[in-house]
Order: sequence, then C-alpha cells, then structure tokens
Amino acid sequence: MKMSEVKLELELPSELLFLLRETEESFKEKVKVGTSIKLFEDKKLSLEQAADFAGYSKAAYIEILGKSRVSIFNYPAEELEEDIENIEKAIEGTG
Repeated sequence: MKMSEVKLELELPSELLFLLRETEESFKEKVKVGTSIKLFEDKKLSLEQAADFAGYSKAAYIEILGKSRVSIFNYPAEELEEDIENIEKAIEGTG
C-alpha cells in the first residue's frame, strides 16, 4: 500500500553537512531511514509501512533493521503468520 506524500522542510546549518561529511541527499536518506526505524520501534508503523516510508522493499528493510540491531519481531503476530505463509508458499513454488 503506497502512502500519499507530504513534503517537509528541515533547516540546518550548511556547516553541519560538512562536519558530518554528508551530501544533502545522503543526509535526507539517513533522516528518512532513521525516522522509519524509530516509528517502527515505537510501533507507530508496521514493518511494511516503515519499509515503504523509507523507500525500500520489505526484504531490504529487514536487512537495514538487522544492521541497526532492531528486531523484526516488533510487529503483530498476524503479520508474522502472514509472512511465514508467504515464505512457505514461495518455497513450495521453487521446489
């Protein structure tokens, strides 16, 4: 499910990007991913919603969470059951 978009502006000193050795684009990406992780941890977004917000596939986002040491089991049991069923279907389809 694709969410509709709202554009937010963030003002910060240009020196900050220099000090962080970041480009504007790389900093935007980190803010977006970091915000999605925090919202996921706080159970404000589901795994799928957080991945969509960050602009990644669910599989790629799970990898990002792993690198950030955030458990993917921070979402409802029904969603976990659905993911397990999808994995089982995918395995059956390859066998």
